Amino acid sequence: MVHTTMKKPKHLYHVYIMTNRWHTVLYTGMTGWGLLRIWQHIEKIKPGFTKRYNINKLVYLEEFTEVTQAIAREKQIKRWSRKKKEWLIEKQNPNWEDLFVKYTTRKKDNNDEYSYPGGVTVNPVQYESGYAAHLY
Repeated sequence: MVHTTMKKPKHLYHVYIMTNRWHTVLYTGMTGWGLLRIWQHIEKIKPGFTKRYNINKLVYLEEFTEVTQAIAREKQIKRWSRKKKEWLIEKQNPNWEDLFVKYTTRKKDNNDEYSYPGGVTVNPVQYESGYAAHLY
């Protein structure tokens, strides 16, 4: 009898910085939901800081395999001055391009779904029901 083991896919965590159109406000966050959490900010799904200050542009993204490392990094960046956060962003993304657009098509199809690389889609109705895909 041959036993095969299936490896569980590695869960990824992300620390990110988002801003508004004019780059006047910076928001640092951490998620285990990948790009889905960024999409929530952009679409203003939940009330809070990012909705109030129109934070809709992903300018920095860092990936971790351990949640404790991601939390520690988020806390570290949040303690930094704005100038140091700008340095970090510009080191990875000198033109402050919207990385969400880079990593996704960010376009709705006829079914109000958002298309992502690899054929993964997110339907807002499914998300609200708890069936949304994790995006990496």
